[in-house]
Amino acid sequence: MEYTYLGRSGMRISKLCLGTMNFGVDTEEKEAFKIMDAALDAGINYFDTANNYGWGENAGLTEKIIGKWFHQGGNRREKVVLATKMHEKMFDPNYGPNDEQGLSAYKIKRHLEDSLHRLQTDHVEIYMMHHVDRRTSWEEIWPAFEIANQQGKLDYVGSSNFPGWALAEAQASAKARNFLGLVLEQHKYNLNCRLPELEVLPAAKRYGIGIVPWSPLDGGLLGGNALHPAKNSRSRHNQERAEKQRGQLEQFSALCNEIGEREDTVALAWLLSNPAVDAPIIGVRTVAQLEKSLRAVEVKLTEAVLQKLDEIFPGPGGQTPEAYAW
Repeated sequence: MEYTYLGRSGMRISKLCLGTMNFGVDTEEKEAFKIMDAALDAGINYFDTANNYGWGENAGLTEKIIGKWFHQGGNRREKVVLATKMHEKMFDPNYGPNDEQGLSAYKIKRHLEDSLHRLQTDHVEIYMMHHVDRRTSWEEIWPAFEIANQQGKLDYVGSSNFPGWALAEAQASAKARNFLGLVLEQHKYNLNCRLPELEVLPAAKRYGIGIVPWSPLDGGLLGGNALHPAKNSRSRHNQERAEKQRGQLEQFSALCNEIGEREDTVALAWLLSNPAVDAPIIGVRTVAQLEKSLRAVEVKLTEAVLQKLDEIFPGPGGQTPEAYAW
């Protein structure tokens, strides 16, 4: 495994992040335990979750599974750089009308406490805002994170699904308070979704924010089975999308076959070739999928292959305004 620094922080993370969104939903607890053990054995120290994983009335289930895994001991908790998120509805009657989406000081405090309880830990390395809140001001948001930081309940703050303007706004406000601010932005970014190159990636680079891509395989579209989904496979829901992009995906598969690598490996390796990217999230459902994903760190794509990928999946033309002006 290779490691990098998380954004401009001094903390080192593995260049693959273990996503846990499937735990308790498509992956049973026993298999989730095996996946987390295998990830540690492979050198993956960066685990990502969220308080609403488990979904709907089962929100919080994924955190509970991770907490039970930590409770086994064996220095599991000590070895993990743990990130969780808040913003979404938790379907918890105790929150009353404050269970709606948002980033209020109330939610930051209460949801962090509840996450720590489910995770069976007294702190998280990274506490994240799961989405931008256009209503709540940074004068309310940052003090809540600062207090939790001073109490030792979180080390770093991150964001997810933030536009470039929100990253700039957040960092300017944090700087005025002499607070570190954001160290990472978790964003949808992959070969088939390159819009973040317009503003999000340039903003992140300018403010020292690491990019952690979610959906690196675009929901399975770049995983190699989209054009030929197996019976009852999760990839079947991508069939309509795949048909619309059949030409691109066939070219992609042909290129991968030419260089002797699987499509998912190449899609992950492409992200890792970008210096703006810290660690793509691999949302595996089985140990076998985890083991296959490890190959991406070893693969170094040549300039010729990167150029061909640009031809197959053209980006927006660079950053703004050059992408559409001069």
